[in-house]
Amino acid sequence: MAPAAITPVSPPSPTLDNTSRLTKAGTITTLEKTISNGATVAELDASRLTITPNLNPKPVPAPNSPEVWSQSYTTDHMLTARWTEKHGWEAPEIRPYGPFSIMPTASVLHYATECFEGMKAYRGDDGKARLFRPDRNAKRFLQSATRIALPGFAPEEFLKLLKKFVGVEAPKWIAEKGSFIYIRPTMIATAAALGVQRPKEALMYIMMVMFPTLDDPSSRPPSVPTPGAPLSNGVTESKPVPASKGMRLCASRHDMIRAWPGGFGSAKVGANYGPSLVAQGEARARGYDQILWLFGEECYVTEAGGSNFFILWKNKQTGRKEMVTAPLGDGVILEGVTRASVLDLVRSGKLGDVDVTERKFTMHEVLEAHNEGRIIEAFGAGTAFFIAPVQDIHFRGTDLVLPLGQDDSKDGKKGDEFAMTIKGSLKDIMYGRWQHEWGCVIEEQTEMQYE
Repeated sequence: MAPAAITPVSPPSPTLDNTSRLTKAGTITTLEKTISNGATVAELDASRLTITPNLNPKPVPAPNSPEVWSQSYTTDHMLTARWTEKHGWEAPEIRPYGPFSIMPTASVLHYATECFEGMKAYRGDDGKARLFRPDRNAKRFLQSATRIALPGFAPEEFLKLLKKFVGVEAPKWIAEKGSFIYIRPTMIATAAALGVQRPKEALMYIMMVMFPTLDDPSSRPPSVPTPGAPLSNGVTESKPVPASKGMRLCASRHDMIRAWPGGFGSAKVGANYGPSLVAQGEARARGYDQILWLFGEECYVTEAGGSNFFILWKNKQTGRKEMVTAPLGDGVILEGVTRASVLDLVRSGKLGDVDVTERKFTMHEVLEAHNEGRIIEAFGAGTAFFIAPVQDIHFRGTDLVLPLGQDDSKDGKKGDEFAMTIKGSLKDIMYGRWQHEWGCVIEEQTEMQYE
């Protein structure tokens, strides 16, 4: 693809329309304090960073090995920065990866005062290490932190720390062209006191974890169970599992809700994920990959597991190709970085004449479009699974087999061409084949200087 420009939508300031007046007021106060730098305590300062080497480095495992599929194999170091209400941010440190020591009364263990981000670093075809639109992750990290009363920070200082950390670890951990590694920035409240109150101490940390290519099912080793495999208690799935061509979704029931208007679904906090694991496990036991989360009696389509959901169909009124996804603004949908990139890319016209619509739509509309033969394809978009085409959706006793899941698709198409074109374009940016402003090149530290 030629290195033509895409005019992206500028990353918005944290939006608070989805919160109550009291929550909005408190969050705005924290954000204004962060932006104005009006605090009397120390701000997060990347220039104070120190580095302590890991004297017992680990070997790098083979790509898609069982160690990598465990999603627990970390790099040699982590970055930490401690905050207290009295003194503010202490000097950040890159130090050997290892356990933390927190008291049993720590706020994070009782009140879910925790937020995180999901990112990746890539080794490009040109040999350079890159991040993908990290400014968006930084701003969303700040929004999530302030939403649950954790301390604010200057996003530009966080980005400096992130880039430095990636620059230290990338030479060893993503040495091969075409490789990547998952990055997990996190913040937790650590004050050793019970009581429902704003956290007085917190810890920000960044770690890197080896991840498999989740968007490629063929990379899964035999030791890793596939969706629908027998459960550990001997119960097998209730639904036969056909040969998988793409992601299989099971629409949530009326008694399962992931997020709600005015809540915190738009913030990347741990409390959004833990309660969803029971439904996720149930779906996998029945042979599905993810839950397609619906909301309300109307069955509004929201997200697919932890990914944003897109559908490409022929508009009922105009007959034109239209890509539809749920809108932001009411606290239900997470403002995904991949989501924003898909929208910007398609709106640029680089992928043809396709209308882009962000609106509420129901599963009944999807079912109608399926019955009328108007669905072209559907896919999920997120950092971990990247771009994942959908082959079928189970909804209240009905199986909607999309073109990808059909043996003989219309016009001889497989039913994932649009999604795969998007995926290819974004990968070209991530791996430096398309020189684009979304690809953030990292200055690497091949010989570490320790203080």
